[in-house]
Amino acid sequence: MTNSFFVNIITRIVAIVLLSIFAGWIFSSQQPIYLGVTALTGVVFLAINLVWYVNKTNRTIAYFFDAVRNDDFSLSIPNYKGSKTLTALSYNLRRISEHIEQIHIENLRQEKYFEAMIEHITVGVMSINSQGFIVNCNSSLKKLLGLNQLTHIRQLDKVDTKLAKLANGIRANQEQTIILSGKNGPVTLLVKASAFTNNNEQLKLLSVQDIKKELDEKELDSWLKLIRVLTHEIMNAIAPITSLSENLRNQYVKEVEPISATEVDEALIGRTIRALGVICEQGQGLTRFVENYRNLTRLPKPEISEVLVKNLFEKTLILFKSKFTEQTISVYTQLENDAQIVRVDESQILQVLLNLLKNSADALADSPNAKITLSSWANSRGEVMLAVSDNGPGIPPEIIDEVFIPFFTTREEGNGIGLSISRQLVRLNNGGLTATSNPGLSTTFTLKFRPSFTFFPENSDLKI
Repeated sequence: MTNSFFVNIITRIVAIVLLSIFAGWIFSSQQPIYLGVTALTGVVFLAINLVWYVNKTNRTIAYFFDAVRNDDFSLSIPNYKGSKTLTALSYNLRRISEHIEQIHIENLRQEKYFEAMIEHITVGVMSINSQGFIVNCNSSLKKLLGLNQLTHIRQLDKVDTKLAKLANGIRANQEQTIILSGKNGPVTLLVKASAFTNNNEQLKLLSVQDIKKELDEKELDSWLKLIRVLTHEIMNAIAPITSLSENLRNQYVKEVEPISATEVDEALIGRTIRALGVICEQGQGLTRFVENYRNLTRLPKPEISEVLVKNLFEKTLILFKSKFTEQTISVYTQLENDAQIVRVDESQILQVLLNLLKNSADALADSPNAKITLSSWANSRGEVMLAVSDNGPGIPPEIIDEVFIPFFTTREEGNGIGLSISRQLVRLNNGGLTATSNPGLSTTFTLKFRPSFTFFPENSDLKI
């Protein structure tokens, strides 16, 4: 069609040029005037025909694009008899129109499918444009918030001003929790945000989920685990006391009556002293256990400041080296950048890192080529990650989730509160502490902190 169109245009232009030259020759050579007028009439006719031909093609194409722009697929493009170019153009435009219509129908079908899917999920979902207008919102969110209509972010003020502020301020790839006062009591919501572009409009997509039930279940599970450990420890301490007390009582009582003073000999006194000594030790152990529990629940409020990770690692290694000089352990640091900053209470996180290094050293007591690595980096969200890794025997998968439970320990001399206190200290510093292990190969404890918005030039490797 394109070649035919150009051939028709060029043919008309060549004809106009030749007739114009012919008319000029007639007038300049004093030929009969009627010949010149006829030639000029032919030029005018060909020019009008050229304009008509081009406009007719342009009108057909413009008509087609206007229909596509307005999503009007009922357009009827006529057949042009006598013109191969226009006939071919009409045929191709109809084919394109039908193809676009099929794509449009498929997009509508997909759109309806996703709308139905989003409408049926239990998680509340809404998309917000830059002006704060809510473009889409599913019924789960309206039901969760107790609203019949939701068209603008300001309407969230009716639910809770904190929610409106959070929805307006949360950024893409962030997630936050918020506690609202609902009709049936407090509601804990997890809000996640992402960004996308639709029709050249930047939108923010929020998912809102009630996680109170999940939190309650986790809290109940934690309490049950703690109660089991407390019961175990207390019963271990009380059982010997009860047994020894009963034995002592039986030594001094016969047939419900106390024995006489003449029946008390040195052997009985010796047994009594030894039994009382054991009772005293068990009582002291129980007292220490209760004191550890009090320490677990009385952590000081952190004093947050910007701390250079490099300096934090150096102080940790100095303290660690002073306490474990007798062990042959290679300790390395791997810094993503010497200028990396974390906002924490330095003394508290120093305590956490030192405790994790101590645990690694204990695990490596019988390991050849013992190695511990202190590392830091920033993840894709800008969160600062600190990790303590060792190449020890690892933690069995069946107890990896138990290591942070208060008083849970696998060592005879351990009290089981070190990791529990460490996790609480990290949480107080707006962070999280997790454990991963590959039994027989390695164990890693990872601290994660919110972004400090201070970024970094170059790598560093130290060894002691």
